[in-house]
Amino acid sequence: QVQLVESGGGSVQPGGSLRLSCAASGIGFRLVAMGWYRQAPGKQREVVAVITSGGSTNYADSVKGRFTISRDNAKNTVYLQMNSLKPEDTAVYYCAGRNDYSGSYYYLKLHEYAYWGQGTQVTVSS
Repeated sequence: QVQLVESGGGSVQPGGSLRLSCAASGIGFRLVAMGWYRQAPGKQREVVAVITSGGSTNYADSVKGRFTISRDNAKNTVYLQMNSLKPEDTAVYYCAGRNDYSGSYYYLKLHEYAYWGQGTQVTVSS
């Protein structure tokens, strides 16, 4: 049974930082592409950042230069380092995973991911 468990959310002031973690179990993590998505109240879930099994990364324009996605295959964990947070970053953040045998394709669409975490709230407010 595949499980993805997010942690690290919370409340922070504008300009602050948070690091989200997503621990995976029940899946061959080295051959998995991972993504971070977010959903703000009243809005559709959107991609934030993705990382292939080979470690290549891709970011939404709104977070480029501020967020960094990374993975630690030894710990079966993907991270999202979020710096210079803005109020518009407030959302529930979800991690997602899927098999990725090529390591060279960026999976960006929600339906491309088979596994999802339960989400963690990030609130940016003064």
